[in-house]
Amino acid sequence: MAGYLSVLRRVYLTLYNWTVFAGWLQVLYLALKTLRDLGHEHVYNAVERPLLLAQTAAVFEIIHGLVGLVRSPITATLPQIGSRLFLTWGILWSFPETRNHILVSSLIISWSLTEIVRYSFFGTKEAFGFAPSWILWLRYSTFLLLYPTGITSEVGLIYLALPYIKKSELYSLRMPNKWNFSFDYFYAAVLGLAIYVPGSPHMYTYMLRQRKKALSKSKKE
Repeated sequence: MAGYLSVLRRVYLTLYNWTVFAGWLQVLYLALKTLRDLGHEHVYNAVERPLLLAQTAAVFEIIHGLVGLVRSPITATLPQIGSRLFLTWGILWSFPETRNHILVSSLIISWSLTEIVRYSFFGTKEAFGFAPSWILWLRYSTFLLLYPTGITSEVGLIYLALPYIKKSELYSLRMPNKWNFSFDYFYAAVLGLAIYVPGSPHMYTYMLRQRKKALSKSKKE
């Protein structure tokens, strides 16, 4: 029974990783094609649907960690996925005024390249039990450049959205109301920005430690 469940787990995770890989590959292709043909102002509209699907599919990674399908710590997975969902749905989807900025292109390209490498690494590892050394190297090296460009784009887009968030009062709840509770989405976004200050260096150093551990283990093997 245990062997059957193990095979079922590997089949599921293989299908999951390669499906999401295909989604991000489509996002990257559409982004680069639109950037070349029409300019950065049209990139978001070209990639919106596959972007929303591919990024939202990452919610399953939190579930995978919670139920023990993968060994990735929730403390590392949750903040990263949470921030991306906030950007995807809470900023770009909610405030169209931000979609024409050049930072959208840098964000989408950074995310896409990162995820194409990551999902192909895990997809290969689940399917065959190992990943070639070159995919391993890409998995633990591309973030050195793509993490800073991605984070810079995220912070920039949240900052650009702040005036529109404040003006629209979207997702804000004012007193009085039947719940006797108030919520200001503008200040929530400001808090989100503030979290990037300690959060980004912490995540980057965590990934550097993971890189050192993974590559040193690979050399020994």
